[in-house]
Amino acid sequence: METTAAGYRGVWARLRRNPMGMIGLIMLVVAIGVAVLAPWISPYDPHAVTRVNILDIYQPPSPAHWFGTDDAGRDVLSNFLYGARVSLTVGFFASFISVTVGGLIGISAGFLGGRTEGILMRFTDIMLVIPDLPLAVVIVALTKPSLTNIILVIGLLGWTGTARLVRAQTLSVKQRKFVVRARAIGAGNSYIIRRHIFPLVLPLIVVNTVLVISLAILNESTLSFLGLGDPATLSWGQMLNYAFTRGAMSAGAWWALVVPGFGIVWVVLSCTLLGQGLEQALNPRLTTHHLAADRTLKNLPRWELEPTPVEQAGNV
Repeated sequence: METTAAGYRGVWARLRRNPMGMIGLIMLVVAIGVAVLAPWISPYDPHAVTRVNILDIYQPPSPAHWFGTDDAGRDVLSNFLYGARVSLTVGFFASFISVTVGGLIGISAGFLGGRTEGILMRFTDIMLVIPDLPLAVVIVALTKPSLTNIILVIGLLGWTGTARLVRAQTLSVKQRKFVVRARAIGAGNSYIIRRHIFPLVLPLIVVNTVLVISLAILNESTLSFLGLGDPATLSWGQMLNYAFTRGAMSAGAWWALVVPGFGIVWVVLSCTLLGQGLEQALNPRLTTHHLAADRTLKNLPRWELEPTPVEQAGNV
């Protein structure tokens, strides 16, 4: 436990020294905080039934409505804050499904090998060549547009990249000496996967999860923009759909499009920066040259210092 805690402290220390990673983390925390605190910081309740007249539609930004109003006379800032809850919910839950499915398939294929690997990887290749977005559009259009369906569709179609990455990492890890020694003393497959394979594949899964969140939010926004979102919920993509189809640009109401678009860009950029920072923090060898002084590697765990099979082959 102490070794694990020390490892986590080392990762956090390396992440703090990465400016881009810290900027991405702060941006993501701000987005999550906005979504969680939406009922308390929102100036208006977007779900409340209010009477509006034609003068309330597409009002420009003012002290009463900082980001103006939409086509229904509702406050755009309030819609934005509540929409963050739906967009982030889809992003986190869909990414969890994608990473779980992809991780299981990748570890199983890479560790078991043989016919199992062949079947799983051929299925992955078939799913990989099918465009995710058009298939998601068809599936959502044929089913009831709901938040649950959107999460399941995005999650079950976005696992292929994770599966291939995890399989490649598993193939590398299972050739390490400590895995061979564990087999030699009679350790079973479940023990080796649980104690040796999964802990070394986990950093890659964590980094990939952050990146998959941004892809899931983009896919949800695209589906909602195309009119396939849940009509009972309000997300950033749904806001873009309403603004685009109800004449926001022709009315000069640029704020109805810019505000939700800014939210999408903010979260995607934060996940990208945080993912890159986590990748460098969890795998310090990415930024260490093979001719660097030994003092740059003295604090790394032994498994990170052990050469990979590719490196061993290159030294022969």
